[in-house]
Amino acid sequence: MKRVVITGLGAVTPLGNNVHDFWDNSIAGKSGANRITRFNAEKFKLNFACEVKDFDSKIHLSSAEIKRSDLFTQFALYSTCEAMEDSGLEVETLDPFDIGVVWGTGQGGMWTLEKEVMDFAEGDGTPRFSPFFIPKFLPNLASGMISMKFGLQGINYTTISACASGNTSIMDAFNYIRLGKAKIMIAGGSEAAITPASVGGFSALKGMSTRNDGFETASRPYDTDRDGFVMGEGAGTLILEEYEHAKNRGAKIYAEVAGAAMTADAYHMTAPHPEGLGAVKAMQLALKEAQINPEDIDYLNPHATSTPLGDLAELRAIQKVFGGNKNMDISATKSMTGHLLGAAGAVEAILTIKAIQEGIIPPTINLHKLDENIPKDLNIVFGEAKEKNINYALSNAFGFGGHNATVIFKKFK
Repeated sequence: MKRVVITGLGAVTPLGNNVHDFWDNSIAGKSGANRITRFNAEKFKLNFACEVKDFDSKIHLSSAEIKRSDLFTQFALYSTCEAMEDSGLEVETLDPFDIGVVWGTGQGGMWTLEKEVMDFAEGDGTPRFSPFFIPKFLPNLASGMISMKFGLQGINYTTISACASGNTSIMDAFNYIRLGKAKIMIAGGSEAAITPASVGGFSALKGMSTRNDGFETASRPYDTDRDGFVMGEGAGTLILEEYEHAKNRGAKIYAEVAGAAMTADAYHMTAPHPEGLGAVKAMQLALKEAQINPEDIDYLNPHATSTPLGDLAELRAIQKVFGGNKNMDISATKSMTGHLLGAAGAVEAILTIKAIQEGIIPPTINLHKLDENIPKDLNIVFGEAKEKNINYALSNAFGFGGHNATVIFKKFK
């Protein structure tokens, strides 16, 4: 099997619209939460989210690309422009069929879908839909437009596994390169789901925090008073490359992908298995593929959405797999970014990779009183970032439908 390394990163997040700002604000323990500005939320049970701020799509996108794309695609294109520039790839010198795109999203073009349907419903009944309606809301158009923007003619499709989508895109890209079916893959995820229907729908599931009077501290994984997740939006892009190819062109290498795995809970539409059985197996399989032991993991970035059931189920799974690893630290970065749904795995992979590169673990914020049901022998980094030499780090992402996806990164040597 071929080795796979990370040679480029790009991000659009509630904590910054580039990797540098995203990383610095994460290390500083800042909250990305704010009052919702994308629509009038005063009639909803909650009126806050973790929005992307000061986003100017014109920096990287043409007016035609903006006109033809939903916001989730604009986030994808924007973060990919940064990652491609960061990678130093000169696409015009390469075979375009050697470069592919696997992109993740949970919902696709929600803004486009809602706007077109509501405009029709509020009109005179005459069908007047934009000719861009269908292509703009299709989930696969982010991967398609990335390939068009950069002239990439290799593998191209979209993974949809709810909030595990970002991780599954990385896993698929990793496998294609290992098998020799591509030399370079663009992977990641994007979401722009802070819309009336999406916020209303998740609110009806009673899965979101309603801490309107303290929204900056509403995303509080593991805290005894947590009451649900805070929705976020944005995108994360990773450039995966076959090691020999990267070495031959003198590429900067952030980290190596060591292993990845995916399982299903086969249990419930929205709730995780209470004992985390599927999550246990995903982590075990990823460790096996990486050919390492549980004791080798130095840092774990969990799914940790701040929901009472989900947090405990994942930590039970983590304890089963890593209970004997007293060295491993855990930090729940959704406490700062909120939950980016289909983009979550991608942006958290970026933080995990940066933690390896910089030797710093981002903190879990808003953790005031640890839930008494949480295993006491787990090391949770909270309050402030922690300096640490990290050789192996693991990132989890889980999604509605029982999807469990785990990716392991290692320090490049």
